[in-house]
Amino acid sequence: MNPETLLAAVLALEPGAEKRDLCDRPAVRVPTGALVAFMRRLHDEPALAFDMLCTHTASDYPAENRIELIYQLYSIPHGHALMVTTSLQRDRPEAPTVSPVWKIAEWQEREVYDLFGVLYSGHPDLRRLLLADDWQGFPLRKDYQDDFMLERPE
Repeated sequence: MNPETLLAAVLALEPGAEKRDLCDRPAVRVPTGALVAFMRRLHDEPALAFDMLCTHTASDYPAENRIELIYQLYSIPHGHALMVTTSLQRDRPEAPTVSPVWKIAEWQEREVYDLFGVLYSGHPDLRRLLLADDWQGFPLRKDYQDDFMLERPE
């Protein structure tokens, strides 16, 4: 399936999905409320068969008061890739877990929780993964400050 055909098939799965431009692969943005059902369809639809969640991360946009979740998917049977994103309110970042679709999401979501502060509703074991349990703040947010941080030279 060529990228244009893939993108058309993916967009047909969710009326609220929209194409993302300026990406090096087919990419779509979906509403957070439709995320799990959309991901399930991407996984289960035989013509798409996105059976691998390669990576899941986030990006912080404090000026826009949002955190964007980024999912990189791959289909081993078909050899195609897709990026899926959704945006969250930065002051209340919560999304549903996709761990029922891909088990590896349990670990990837724990990392995003630990470093960005995103809460995943329905997650079976949401707790810190990399940092100490008593750590304050979320180090990958752009406004994070710490007494041990180095200052950029002038």
